[in-house]
Order: sequence, then C-alpha cells, then structure tokens
Amino acid sequence: MPLHDPQAEWDAELVGGDPLAFAGYTPPRPESVRTGRTDHYAFVEGRFDVLGGSMGAAHGERVVRAYRRAIDERLPVVVRTSTGGARMQEGMVSLVQMARTAAAARDHAAAGLLSVAVFGNPTTGGVFASYASLTDVRAAEAGATIGFAGPRVVAHRSTAEDAYGAGLVDALLEPDDAPAWIEAALGLRAVALPRRGQPADYEGSDGTAWGEVQLARDPARPTGIDWAADLCSSWTELRGVDPVMRAGLATMAGQRLVVVAHDRYAASAFGHAGGTGQPTADGFRLAQRAIALAGRLGLPLLTLVDTPGADPGPESEAGGVAGEIARTFAAMDALPTPSVAVCVGEGGSGGALAIAHADRLLIQRHAVFSVIGPEGAAAILHRDADRAPELAEQLKLTAPALAELGVVDEVVGEVLDADTLLKAFEAAQVGDRRRRVDAVTERWLSEG
Repeated sequence: MPLHDPQAEWDAELVGGDPLAFAGYTPPRPESVRTGRTDHYAFVEGRFDVLGGSMGAAHGERVVRAYRRAIDERLPVVVRTSTGGARMQEGMVSLVQMARTAAAARDHAAAGLLSVAVFGNPTTGGVFASYASLTDVRAAEAGATIGFAGPRVVAHRSTAEDAYGAGLVDALLEPDDAPAWIEAALGLRAVALPRRGQPADYEGSDGTAWGEVQLARDPARPTGIDWAADLCSSWTELRGVDPVMRAGLATMAGQRLVVVAHDRYAASAFGHAGGTGQPTADGFRLAQRAIALAGRLGLPLLTLVDTPGADPGPESEAGGVAGEIARTFAAMDALPTPSVAVCVGEGGSGGALAIAHADRLLIQRHAVFSVIGPEGAAAILHRDADRAPELAEQLKLTAPALAELGVVDEVVGEVLDADTLLKAFEAAQVGDRRRRVDAVTERWLSEG
C-alpha cells in the first residue's frame, strides 16, 4: 500500500523512452517510482508492481528532480523502496541512473537536510546500491529480502534481519509501523527510548579517591544510555553492532540533537562473559557516524561517557580499534556544531576521551576520569594491583581534582537535568575543545 497521498505527486506525466529498441519492451506508465511532498517532507516511493520496481531513465529523473525540489524547499526526504535492479530493457541508460541519483542524494545531504528510508520487500540491486543506501537513518520491513543481488541472481537470500544484525539498518519494522517510525525520525512524533529504571540521586562515597572509583563503578549507578532515556523525549536509534556504544537522533526539552551514550552494562560485542563496558572498533565507527550526522544537519552533540576504556582484546585489535579511536578524536575536533560531554560514571583512557573531546566537558560529582584504571597503574608501576587505592589518590581522578587541573569545565550534580545541559550548550563555543586542552597543557609546560 502507498504511504502517501497520490494528490501530492510530482512529475506523474514523466515517462521514459526505449533507447535499445528492446524486443517487446514498452516504457511503463505509470512508472516504477512515485515522488511528491507532504506538509513536512518530500517522498520517493518505489512500486514493485511496475517492472519489479526497476530503475530506468524516467525513474532516475523523477528521483533526481525530487531531491532538487527538496533542496529548494528545505525539506527532508523520505524514501520507501520496493525494487529490483537497474532496468535491463534500457541497458546502460538505466545503469547510469545509479550515479545520477546518488549524486542527487549527496547534494541533498550537503545542503544539511535529513533523509530517512524504509526498505520494503524486496529492496535489491541498483536502487539499494545508490540513493536508498545514502539515507541518514534506515529501517527495513521484517522478513523483507534486502541485498545487492536478488534471489534470482544468487543462491542465498539476504534478509532484513541479516541487515539489522550487521548494523546496516537501524530498525526492523512491521509494515503498519512505518509511518510512526518515519515521523519519529523526522522529529514529528515523540517515541522515547525505553528506560531500565529511574535514575536516582546517588550518594555514598567515603570521600577517598578509591571510594569515588567504587561509587563510579557501582552496578546500581545509571550509565550513559540510562541518562539518555531519562533526558530525551524522542529517540531514533542509529544502530551499530557494538552494544556498548549507542547513538540516536533525539529530542531533549524541545531541542533536536544527536546523542552518543555508553551502555556500561551491555553484553560484550565479542561474547565475553558479562558486560565489560568496553567499546570496540565498531563502536567508534558508530560514534563517527553520529558525530558526522550532527555536523551535517547543524545539530548539537551530547555525549554521555561511562566506560573503563576501549576493548583491548585481540578481536578488537584486529578490527583496528586504535585507528578508530584516532578517527573519533578527529571527528569530534572537526565538528562544526556545539558539543557537550558528561562523564556519568567511569571515564577510562583514550577510549573514553575520544567521545569526551567536546566544547564543554562536565563530570558528575561522584564520577571519575583517568589516564588508566588504578588497578592497571598499580600493576604497571608496582607489579601489585592491590595498591590500586594508593594509585587512585595519585592519579587525581576525582571530579574536584579534575576541575582543579582544568581538564573538566564543570562538576555537576548526580541527577542530570535538561536545564543544566541546555545551559552548557549555550555556553559552548565551537573550538572550546581545543582551547581547554591547550590551556591545561600550557599550564604544565616550562621552557627550562
């Protein structure tokens, strides 16, 4: 069933020709795609009932014109696919539409406009490998065939569930759920992130640095994704395959923003026993996707930090975790919009700092941030992990100590609220991230 009112259609009279004089081929009327607009967005909607949804010259031209109109009218684009590949009967004239529609989608993205897609059954071939896969946020209908090659071309059948498991789509939907998901992704409907429990005002440290470490690691303490659920009235997941790193296109106190949050208690991406809270290379790739989206759409970025550090295991090393941490630092530094980071538990080493390199860095009163965990420092320096409490004091990892060093901008309460964060965004100036780390470095330099 079509999602959109046919009365809002664009270019309904545009049809293609027969460039190959292909035997038995008559250019279809209607075409295999409908385009148009609603009050809130432009749409591109495939029709599998017309030559298997294949893309020929007229299909491509309709899509290109739709993106151009959307740019002119400052509209997001919603793509709903149901398609095969490039149209064989139009040969290379059809194939070049992949390049044309991809370029049009890129122009729309470069204009700072959002695009979302719902992949219907099936979504394969040239449409999937061009404008459909260039959308910012993607969902797929449960059970749909999703893949570059359709089942008549290759023996195996790739499904929506396969794509979801690989992090290629952000949501699995029943067909009737698509309109609500689209509205939520566009910020037109509030669909909140499920809460695991209400965050509480959590106190109880003995006042020592080691006591603060224990409190920051307490299993009862809300982690980053818990605070995201508490703060955000709307959340559209940007899905990755690492469960520790989460990201979403969200709304907080009426403000649209992008959020990246750690889930310290998520099961390990590599099946290790228990939740390590340590993101992998895939987690940092997801963070980079979210950071780039915030910058392109002109949205502020909020990061909620709670990890002992990046996963140091052999699988993570093979995945290039060090390089992905570096690229996350670079992405944060290049972000053209204001950013705020809050350490809400334990911040450990570069794996935590990579998403904390923000214009304003806040820390909760009983959170900690350190170059290395106290146990690791004790093992390295003294070959005795039992000396961790002693090293905790020396590492100056508590919130007050970090504020004194100038590493953080502000110590905030144990209950985060939107007003505190909105004030932090108001105070943030793009480039403060560099100015803060330059200042703290200069303070401890001497020309000798």
